[in-house]
Amino acid sequence: MGLILWIIFGVVAGWITSVIVKTNRQQGIVGDIVLGIIGAIIGGAIMSVLGQPGVEGLNLYSLAVAVLGAVVVVFAYRKLLF
Repeated sequence: MGLILWIIFGVVAGWITSVIVKTNRQQGIVGDIVLGIIGAIIGGAIMSVLGQPGVEGLNLYSLAVAVLGAVVVVFAYRKLLF
C-alpha cells in the first residue's frame, strides 16, 4: 500500500510542478511520476543543505519540498539543453 501512495504522491508533485513551469501538455502521467520522485530527492537534498528536514512522509510539507525540488530539476534541465 505504501508504494501506491508514493506513486500517487509523485503524480501530484509532478503535476503541480508541470502546471507551475508550463510543461503540462508535454509530459504524461509517467513524466509526472518521474518528475515528482526526482523532485522529492532533489528537494530533500536542498533542504538538508539548508538545515531543514527533507521529505518526511505524505504531508503538505513533503509535497512542497518535492515540488520545490522538481521545479529546480526542470529549470536546470532547461538551462542545460537550451
